[in-house]
Amino acid sequence: MMSPGRRPHTAVPTVDTMTSSTPGNPAPPHGQFRLQRLFIRRTSWWILLGFALILTVASATLRTATIPPRGEAIPANAESARVAAELKSRPGSDIGTALLVTTRTDQAPLTPQDRHDIAQLTADVTPTDLQGKNAPAAGPPRPVISEDGHAAITTVPLRIGTSNAETATTISELRDRIDHHRPTALHIDVTGGPAFGADIAGAFAGADFTLLTVTIVVVAVLLLLTYRSPTLWLVPLTVVALADQLAATVTKGAGQASGLTFDAGIVSVLVFGAGTNYAMLLISRYREELHIHPDHRDALATAWRAVLPAILASNLTVVLALSSLLAAIVPGTRGLGLAGAVGLLIAAAAALLPLPAALLLLGRRVFWPFVPHPTDPTDPAAHTQYDTAWHRLGTAVTARPVAVVLIALTTLGILATGLIGTRIGLTQSEQFRVASDSQRGLDTAAAHFPAGTIAPITVLTDTDHLDTVTADLRDIPHLTSVRPGATVDGRTALTVTGDAIPGSNTAHDLVTTIRDRLATHPETHSLVGGAPAVQVDARSAAQRDLTVIAPIILTLTALILMVLLRAVLIPLVLLAVNALSSLATIGAGAWIGRTFLGFPALDVQVPLIAFLFLVALGVDYTIFLVHRAHQEMPLHGTRAGMARAVGATGAVITSAGIVLAAVFAALGVLPLVVLGQLGLIVGLGVIIDTFVVRTLLVPGLVTVLRRAPAPPTPPGATRVA
Repeated sequence: MMSPGRRPHTAVPTVDTMTSSTPGNPAPPHGQFRLQRLFIRRTSWWILLGFALILTVASATLRTATIPPRGEAIPANAESARVAAELKSRPGSDIGTALLVTTRTDQAPLTPQDRHDIAQLTADVTPTDLQGKNAPAAGPPRPVISEDGHAAITTVPLRIGTSNAETATTISELRDRIDHHRPTALHIDVTGGPAFGADIAGAFAGADFTLLTVTIVVVAVLLLLTYRSPTLWLVPLTVVALADQLAATVTKGAGQASGLTFDAGIVSVLVFGAGTNYAMLLISRYREELHIHPDHRDALATAWRAVLPAILASNLTVVLALSSLLAAIVPGTRGLGLAGAVGLLIAAAAALLPLPAALLLLGRRVFWPFVPHPTDPTDPAAHTQYDTAWHRLGTAVTARPVAVVLIALTTLGILATGLIGTRIGLTQSEQFRVASDSQRGLDTAAAHFPAGTIAPITVLTDTDHLDTVTADLRDIPHLTSVRPGATVDGRTALTVTGDAIPGSNTAHDLVTTIRDRLATHPETHSLVGGAPAVQVDARSAAQRDLTVIAPIILTLTALILMVLLRAVLIPLVLLAVNALSSLATIGAGAWIGRTFLGFPALDVQVPLIAFLFLVALGVDYTIFLVHRAHQEMPLHGTRAGMARAVGATGAVITSAGIVLAAVFAALGVLPLVVLGQLGLIVGLGVIIDTFVVRTLLVPGLVTVLRRAPAPPTPPGATRVA
């Protein structure tokens, strides 16, 4: 009879046939382990050299690969995308318009001299070298004065590049010229579509490097605090950092080959977060086995085989969940799915091959100054080795599982109420976390002009039916103007301005009303586009992707849990708990964002991406826990086995959860609200999953669902009372 906190020195049944050494049964020779050959010194060197060679070859081969520029968050067949494609095919499509929004610095009405200065400044700062060869042959743009006389808007034609980065050069030159010519009494903001694109490109200049630096620092500090060793933390950090570099290179090539765009910063966060989690799980089990095996090679081989199913199942869950994003119709979502899946496969490979090879070469001294050594089972101190606070907590939970489950479910339900009143969809001025020139210009224009002036609706229609379409549009409420534009190949573009704030529900309803009205005249072949229509189509596409992909994610996760646990009921219950936890986290994150961080709404992409990360990454810790419980329960019964699993995995899962949460929180250094929201929600979700779901809810549920007579003791094993 042994202490409940002490793992007996007997055969531990796992998914393989490998046995641990015991005092009376030393570990078999290296050749008797089927995969032991991975853990001999010479092979380890080859693994490390092979990893370095792959990194070098991939970097050299794909050095010139580039990720396609960010495109619209709408599918190519969306109505607004078809409008954009038709306009792009017209002569002069390389000419866009920047808007100069001018006010007095003292907030007083514009004087006649101010209006003269605005017209003169516009002529001075918009020479033909910024307009391109296809610019319209016209005089200097004339400013439009607001009804209250406090602001002016001037439309300036500018050449636009094939990407936001190219356009940013032109916008930057325009702003420099304005600063040079601007009278001291006037304040001028440059806004409009090209300016917004340029500000996004400028905000991301150097952002990936900043994010990578913050991520590395966060991981390094947390690993150092976790291991309390001046050397050990360097091993997983180095391996994961190299894996991230390899993933960045390979995913860049995949993006170029597929034509799909993605945010490299999110992929880097995924690789660092998941790779560090896998490394911490392996190192934790390795340290545990070093207390049993005199030879560190036996300890590492045993640990590797013990955590292999959990790491593979965890990685496969996230990879398949990310792969399901390929079914999305939003191009950026598909790109994230492809790049994320490739990156996580590389992260898992790094944790399972070069990391153990490096640990083997360094030996147990890598844990200095707290070097683990084999423990004599007759030593009284040995019986307290596994008697940790986590084990005591697991014992308390399994003693009263029903009460604990009810309390945890109630907590999640309360957090989920944060979804009540949450608005989905950010307006254009709400998308920047840090105020930009274009955002300030939009806010200023909205305060003095009809709200839709900055972001008009574009209607393309057959010129033969122009009078019919114009008459229909002018009968629609909330429209302030309908102005015919250029006619090309029998098609006329109309600029339609409304009084609704772009991105608001009223603006969405206005676009829908226009489309419904024009649909009654199909012979006109009318299409509705422009920024307000793009936002409507983006919201519709995001809702479609959520309703299609979320069930796929849940189904794939359920199947993986069923295979891992060889059961049906418990995996379904665990998955339902994970889904509830995800909803609770999104609700809590939405409430925190709008209450404390000034996020007025969730971006349309956040619900799907956050749900995917929360389910796929959250189930990781459930897999780590129930896989260990699946090993312990045949020896110790349901209650004691689950308590021992909580005790054995508590520290490593908590540390891994904190690392992953901190890594995702690093997204907050990026300038877009959507990335800050993802960082907040996923980071918060990992914390909730670590301290509520994995610590309380899952152990309680498994204990309730597996209340049955204890299984017979496996041959050669010692049952613990």
